Amino acid sequence: MEARTGYHVEGRPGVEIARAVQRIFCAVSFFVLVAPVVADTALAQSQLDICKPDTSRLGGPSSVQGQLSADQKQGLSPVDSSGKRTWSDIKDSLSSECGFSIGGDLNFLGQFSNGGADNRDAVGGVARLYGIWTIIGKGSPDTGAIHFKIESRHRLGTSIAPQGLGPALGYAGLTSVSFSDAGQLLTNLYWQQTFNDNQFAIVAGIVDTTDYLDVYNLVSPWTDFNNLVFSNNPTIPAPSQGLGTAILWRFGNHNYAIAGIADANGQPDDPTQGIRNLFDNGETFKHVEVGWYDTLETRFSDNYHLSAWQIDARSDAGIGGGWGLAVHGGRTIAERWTPFIRAGYANGGGAPVDRSVSIGTGYSFFDGRDQLGFGLNWSRAPQNTVVQPLRDQYTAEVFYRYQPMPSLQITPGLQYLVNPANAPDITDELVVGLRVRIVF
Repeated sequence: MEARTGYHVEGRPGVEIARAVQRIFCAVSFFVLVAPVVADTALAQSQLDICKPDTSRLGGPSSVQGQLSADQKQGLSPVDSSGKRTWSDIKDSLSSECGFSIGGDLNFLGQFSNGGADNRDAVGGVARLYGIWTIIGKGSPDTGAIHFKIESRHRLGTSIAPQGLGPALGYAGLTSVSFSDAGQLLTNLYWQQTFNDNQFAIVAGIVDTTDYLDVYNLVSPWTDFNNLVFSNNPTIPAPSQGLGTAILWRFGNHNYAIAGIADANGQPDDPTQGIRNLFDNGETFKHVEVGWYDTLETRFSDNYHLSAWQIDARSDAGIGGGWGLAVHGGRTIAERWTPFIRAGYANGGGAPVDRSVSIGTGYSFFDGRDQLGFGLNWSRAPQNTVVQPLRDQYTAEVFYRYQPMPSLQITPGLQYLVNPANAPDITDELVVGLRVRIVF
């Protein structure tokens, strides 16, 4: 999964640093220089309907609508002290007049380790543009909308991107999920439709299954944990973004079920080729989840669920098929603490580990604008990959997301890796990280 979780870490040469910097400069130039000019001619500011916390969406906190909603709730938007119209005014007007909600961000991550013979350090950057165009039923309980997200992911000044640091250290997993050297990607382009007063929701198109499979409130690799064992379930070989569909059914007052199918060999760097390959080989990833939540507004933090998945053998990648189960439990305590426990089991399928148990908690400050997170994990790499059994592997991570101004988040973090499974001569490794997110 080169583009998203990187179970297959990128092997092709990365673009030159100058080209990556040029792309980032172009993105910054657009938002900083062009947006204010357009804003001067925008319509009067109005309420942003589509970005309000939406109980109808199928996706979790890291989905397009989840990201837009979280950014609005945390007050993340550029500020113009001159009193002129801002990029936020444009977004408000587009949403009110056209049903079109848009957002973007620049993300940077540096990770620095004391372990490994080479490639101890990794720096990467990701520019993203994402949005939702509501075409049917805007302002009503049941809507139809196009969701999209495009990304540019690159290493910056180091021989590997952060996604490749874990394997370089002999760690069975990833110290960073999304900061790869995959280049330009189409990670979302799908239709979402809700029915029957939000009781049902369906998505179809280019999807990311981790937007809605086994999610919880600290799942986003852009704002929360970096390590795969906490930002996703490391036993689930969720494919890179590709053609797929899923349906959500809410029943009773607190229960839900999700089922879906997606391309097992998603190619977000070349979606049309990925679609052709899917129809040629028919290799898919299937999943089902049933769960309980307390309220719709707290459904990701107050949630208990069981997930099951199955993936076909992938002939081109040379990876066998498999199946597995995952469980999650989390509950809000005193309105600030969000402890969780997560576990997973895999029988084949190609994930970096086949047994995993994680516990941890989040603690929110200033109405959720700042976030502390801490987690502990035990995992086991597949034992049939080598003649000698691999060691049990342990991971600890702590981060603090600090928001010093409305458009900026700074997240320092530490990861402590004990007994990295693929480095039998190493006892432990420390990874120091710093993540910066600039929101537009």
